[in-house]
Amino acid sequence: MEISTSPFAALGLSEVILKSLDGLPYSQPTPIQEQAIPAVLFGKDVLGIAQTGSGKTVAYALPILQRFLDEQWPMENRHVPILVLVPTRELAIQVEAVFQELNFGIEKVKIGAVFGGVSINPQMIGMQGVQVLIATPGRLLDLIGSKAVHLGSVKVLVLDEADRMLDLGFKEEMDRLLALMPRKRQNLLFSATLNKAVDEITQLVLHKPEVIQVTDEPQDVVLIKQRAFRVTEERKGPYLRYLIKSMDMQQVLVFTASGHSADHVAEKLNRNGIDAAATHGKKSNHARQQALADFKTGKLRVLVATDLLSRGIDIELLPYVINYELPRSPKDYIHRIGRTGRAQNTGEAISIITPEDQHHFKVIQKKMKQWVTLEGTDDVDLTGF
Repeated sequence: MEISTSPFAALGLSEVILKSLDGLPYSQPTPIQEQAIPAVLFGKDVLGIAQTGSGKTVAYALPILQRFLDEQWPMENRHVPILVLVPTRELAIQVEAVFQELNFGIEKVKIGAVFGGVSINPQMIGMQGVQVLIATPGRLLDLIGSKAVHLGSVKVLVLDEADRMLDLGFKEEMDRLLALMPRKRQNLLFSATLNKAVDEITQLVLHKPEVIQVTDEPQDVVLIKQRAFRVTEERKGPYLRYLIKSMDMQQVLVFTASGHSADHVAEKLNRNGIDAAATHGKKSNHARQQALADFKTGKLRVLVATDLLSRGIDIELLPYVINYELPRSPKDYIHRIGRTGRAQNTGEAISIITPEDQHHFKVIQKKMKQWVTLEGTDDVDLTGF
């Protein structure tokens, strides 16, 4: 039998699992994967803190699939052994895609994702035989209420983006879900940040966890070239279009502060010959998935998004992010610009700053402990933009 030379082999993964990586863009384990995979395989509870884009999903998906194959947990229909809780439908779709991608070479594990904003009936039917379930808390509670799924046999629970889950007010739903699970199970909690709320849920859920904190976030942020341009309010839209055209940006993610603003910016870009679409919480699930798919494949040049979706947009080689409007918090700013410069790839993050934004931008920079030179734009002729 041929022995795998994959760098992942040293982490204790079996040949079957390693074979599932063939042809996938995972050449070297990231720091969070190197540390988390052996701990998960060993059956330990894990608290993993690492920046968005550091490979956390693969860090738990690979060893979970291995544990499932090794242990052959007996399972009644609709009693899921592996549950991954996520805060948004975008992340649910993203996590399911990673599991399905890894499962392609195995094809023994039935994986499903459930979330709100779409009809519940197909999801109820789809629960038949599901072994790995990725779910948002509200929709999962709906399905439990309809007897479509049961949590009494959960062997592994993952809380992905626990910080965001708590930010979005899911604590009560999570308490209800935890009460339905057996006390004896493996718990994995992954988060981009470690704050008081995450610490509280750690105390509640985890038992003697292996704590893994990847501390190379500042280095990752350094990989992102940050620029900021000062413009007047009336020149803001034309300057955005000037940047995209003059720098020949073929794939750029633009962030706004609201869904209304995202729609307005996308509409103006399209009117000026720049192919764009908006994605935000008020769009239908189908429209959001279609826009993201078109953007990832290069059919769409500009995707205009709000902060709610910032963590659900996962593109390995995204070259540009533009803050058309600043986010409320420095944490959201980091998550936004973290869409580019991912996994050791460089990227460029640009902020368009009006006089009213300058103080807030200084606050963001102070929190980040990084300073970005504010470049003037008065000499740029925006005629025709």
